[in-house]
Amino acid sequence: MFTLEQVRGFVAVAEELHFGRAAVRLNITQPPLSRQVQKLEEELGVKLLERNARGVRLTPAGAAFYDDAVRLLRLAQNAPDTARKIADGWSGTLRVGFTGGSAMHFLGGLLTRMSVDLPDVNLELNELVTSRQLKSLTSGDIDLGLGRPPFDHSQFDNLLVQSERLVAVIPVAHPLTHLRRPLVGTDFAGVDFIMHSPSQARYFHDLTTVVLAGHHVQPVHTVSQVLTIVELVAAGRGVALVPESASRLAISGVRFMPLIDDTPPVELHAVWFRDNTNPALPRLQAMLTRHVNDSYSASHHPKNALD
Repeated sequence: MFTLEQVRGFVAVAEELHFGRAAVRLNITQPPLSRQVQKLEEELGVKLLERNARGVRLTPAGAAFYDDAVRLLRLAQNAPDTARKIADGWSGTLRVGFTGGSAMHFLGGLLTRMSVDLPDVNLELNELVTSRQLKSLTSGDIDLGLGRPPFDHSQFDNLLVQSERLVAVIPVAHPLTHLRRPLVGTDFAGVDFIMHSPSQARYFHDLTTVVLAGHHVQPVHTVSQVLTIVELVAAGRGVALVPESASRLAISGVRFMPLIDDTPPVELHAVWFRDNTNPALPRLQAMLTRHVNDSYSASHHPKNALD
């Protein structure tokens, strides 16, 4: 197998087209340089250089090998720095799970902030409901999730990164749109309602149940994705409760209306498995924590860590 020293000697001769000048450049004498190139040619089984009285020229095989040799030397030069950056968490790959709701408001800001604070860390994105995220965190298939509580605190650590209002989404022609005040649970009595799935969207299902407690509604559909719910409302299938960020979907035919102030907020958390060993994960955690603290200092309420 050829050595980097042999490759380095060949590249110097190929660029200088003169053994003497190449030897001076490498700070060695000409005979050992000639032996390096000869051994490289023997190892490869091809002639790389033509030598004559006027100097040296590359053979077609030598010209082709030169490009690969330069890349090889560059990789060898950068490899230690790359390894150190990965070990220190400044490079590498992070696999992030996210809910469809988090993509509507938070995920874009995260990607923008990552490009500034951690430009050499690659993000692999996986859209998963929170329950699937937790399983993937435990199995090591993802490193960090953006999901909804609750979490098993014996296994997972988490950080609140966004808090927003729960709002009602209503067809534009619905009688509720004529009200000029925040809506309360009694306003939905007898109304056709699109519910969040109790298994695939447990968090939103539970929030909705709190608002509707004691009031009879007419469940007409049960679905898991906020986007699907808003589209069903636009089709006139009923009303629903969704996070305020759903208004960013810009779906026509619906109106978003506020609820009373004591409605529980919608929380989005960054969550990770406590035993995760990806070196880049603490860098991302520190970035999120820093911006959460900055947001809290500015508003005394962590509405969105990346705003």
